[in-house]
Amino acid sequence: MTTESRTPRTVAKVSPGPGALLSLAGLFGFLIVIFAVGWAGGAVTATSVGDWYEALAKPPLNPDKWIFPVVWNFLFFLMAISAWLVWRAVGSFDKAGGQLALFGIQLALNLSWSIVFFGLKSPALAVLVVLALDGAILLTFMAFLKVDRLAGLLLLPYLAWTLFATYLTIGIALLN
Repeated sequence: MTTESRTPRTVAKVSPGPGALLSLAGLFGFLIVIFAVGWAGGAVTATSVGDWYEALAKPPLNPDKWIFPVVWNFLFFLMAISAWLVWRAVGSFDKAGGQLALFGIQLALNLSWSIVFFGLKSPALAVLVVLALDGAILLTFMAFLKVDRLAGLLLLPYLAWTLFATYLTIGIALLN
C-alpha cells in the first residue's frame, strides 16, 4: 500500500453571486427599471400614434398596431431577465459595470427612438437613432455572451425585432 501525499488542491476563486433574497430583489429591480423605460416610450408613442402615425405611408410588412405592445412587453421581459442574469453571474454591479453600461446605453437609445420618432415626429432622425440602437444591442449581446450564454441569447429576439423596426423606420422615412 502506497501513501499519496495529500496536498491541497488549488481552486479558482469564483465570485459568489448574490444571496437568494438579494437576487430576487435584483430581478424585480431590473423588471421595474426596464418596464418603466417601456412605459415612458409608450407614453411618448401615445401622443401621436393615433393621428400622425396613422397618416404616414408605411412599407410592406408593416404589422397591425396591436402587435407592437405585445411584442415589446415580451422583449422588455427578456431584456430584464438577461440583464439580471449578467448581474447575478458576476455578483455585483461593480463587476458587471461594463456590460450593464452597454445595456443602459441601448436602453436609453430605445427610449430615444420613441422620443425622436413619435415625440418629435422625425422619421429621418429616428433612422440614425435606430441604427445606433442596432449597434448598441449587438455590442450588449456580445458582452453578455461572454458572461452568461443564456443572457446573451435572450437578447437575440430583441435584436431581431429591432432590425425589423430599422426596416420599418427607414421605409417610413423614405416614403414620407
